[in-house]
Amino acid sequence: MNIFGWLNDQLLRMQWLSDVVAAGVEGVGLDPASRVGGSIQFFVYDVIKIFILLSVLIFAISYVQSYFPPERTRRILGGRSGIGANILGALLGTITPFCSCSSIPLFIGFTAAGLPLGVTFSFLISSPLVDMASVILLASIFSWPIALAYVGVGLLVAVIGGTIIGKLGMDDQVEDFVRNAPVTDADETMTKKERIDFAREQVLDIVKKVWPYVLIGVGIGAAIHNWVPAETISALLGQDKWWAVPVATVVGIPMYADIFGNLPIAEALVGKGVGLGTVLAFMMAVTALSLPSLIMLKRVVKMPLLVTFTGIVTIGILTIGFTFNEITHLFL
Repeated sequence: MNIFGWLNDQLLRMQWLSDVVAAGVEGVGLDPASRVGGSIQFFVYDVIKIFILLSVLIFAISYVQSYFPPERTRRILGGRSGIGANILGALLGTITPFCSCSSIPLFIGFTAAGLPLGVTFSFLISSPLVDMASVILLASIFSWPIALAYVGVGLLVAVIGGTIIGKLGMDDQVEDFVRNAPVTDADETMTKKERIDFAREQVLDIVKKVWPYVLIGVGIGAAIHNWVPAETISALLGQDKWWAVPVATVVGIPMYADIFGNLPIAEALVGKGVGLGTVLAFMMAVTALSLPSLIMLKRVVKMPLLVTFTGIVTIGILTIGFTFNEITHLFL
């Protein structure tokens, strides 16, 4: 094994942790290969691994994020137009909050500051779908090709979706209070200690918000991994079933979780033979089209724009799902 493979297994996948947990399961008289023992190992290992990675990554990313307060981001995007602005908006979404609901206040600020509607929607789509932490976490569970593919298609949906919304000229579909919201300059002169304190506070704040969803996600993943027969999963969501991608998308919408909560579920589904495209569709629906985020978005945009946004993102997710199911062999 090359040094990169070893580092990936030990630092990201934390194979050493899996071995320790397996030894602990055996130590209490359970067989890790059994359903009960395997479920316990899956749950304990994934919970510890995700929270370790989550804390380290959020700290590092939040430190970087401290250099990009909303006002600075607005200035970076200000004055730009065309698809280049949409690409930049989508890329800036990768260094901002980790769920769609927390992205909406930034969307309001950017819109109030006069940024083009299409650019703000590219940001709004990208922010929950793709972030730097998701790259590392996806690589730790699947592989780097899958992680990079997810990021690529997420940015593609954000850029195309924002571009289409911008071309439709729906600026009048944003509520008036959003346009009139005050815009304030952010302090960009934080000291190193203040940035460290900010990053630490972000870790605590985000972990407090996501820990229930991580536990629920890992619990569901453990159940799928060890208790649901592969034949059952294949009958419902098998790669040969034309309805697998639409079903995964519809199932994902009522859920409220970010990528950290639904990764264990995705891991278990892939382990049961579900197509990569179906799993990606599920993950994207959960993060970009969750009901709570759509309800919050309804408060700031009018129904025609909300329906347009939902339709564009849904079509993008379905297209990506079907496409990746056809080329899964390139990644797995």
